[in-house]
Amino acid sequence: MSNIDVKELSLQILALAPDAIMFADREGIIRLWNQGAERVFGYTAEQAIGQSLDLIIPEKLRARHWDGYHKTMATGVTRYGSEMLSVPAMHRNGARLSTEFSIVMLVDEDNRPFGVAAILRDITERHLKEKQLRERLAALEAAQKN
Repeated sequence: MSNIDVKELSLQILALAPDAIMFADREGIIRLWNQGAERVFGYTAEQAIGQSLDLIIPEKLRARHWDGYHKTMATGVTRYGSEMLSVPAMHRNGARLSTEFSIVMLVDEDNRPFGVAAILRDITERHLKEKQLRERLAALEAAQKN
């Protein structure tokens, strides 16, 4: 293991990570899509690369997403480099997903943003369990008041 090729190791980690790892350019066009993204969203890399991020953004959230995305590309400022963001997303089959993600802002030699990499995790099952627990708690609290 002393002759580890760090570049090859990095490429394998990127390709095989179970979380979705993707990169979108300044215009929001998907340029990188790993196996985790295939699993989470249901699109192969061949289907996703070259497509707009609209591929996975629920239609009613697109305007808000693009406002924030274009502002981030113009300013180079985002709070999601160090914070996790929870947002709905769409699977290829139309199912709504609950996801958490963080981003990595990538900049050129002049320190201007040229796109973002995102690391996403499907938390749909956990989100549903938490919702069920909140509902059960609310029902128990209501029953105690009566």
